[in-house]
Amino acid sequence: MPALPDDAQLQAALRRVETLAHWFDDRYRVPGTRFRVGLDGILGLIPGVGDLLTNTITAYIVYEAWRIGIPRATLTRMLANLGIDTVVGAVPLVGDLFDFGFKANRRNVRLLHRHLADRGTHRAPEAAAPRAAARSRSI
Repeated sequence: MPALPDDAQLQAALRRVETLAHWFDDRYRVPGTRFRVGLDGILGLIPGVGDLLTNTITAYIVYEAWRIGIPRATLTRMLANLGIDTVVGAVPLVGDLFDFGFKANRRNVRLLHRHLADRGTHRAPEAAAPRAAARSRSI
């Protein structure tokens, strides 16, 4: 396992994974709606290689999480998100629709932020805070 990054390295890594997740899950707004899509769903329309290509690229988020020192259980959840996205995304038509809604990269970035917030080394972004608060109230 690599040495834990200092604060500047951590912030730079978080910016990189946020940017990647944005481009692959949320980059474009569907006109007339609040629904957003990214390169993952668009490139996933390419039969055979689209999902494999996008998930190979976005595996970088899991790599950065490993470099930051995320526990194995969280890394396993992140890999499961990518696996689900790859396997279901490979199914014609149903998988393409799934790709537009599942947003594995956003899920993985939220897992990363949540772990860092729990560890006390990072404040989770405001967008993730309401979900975390709602989840803790339901327990």
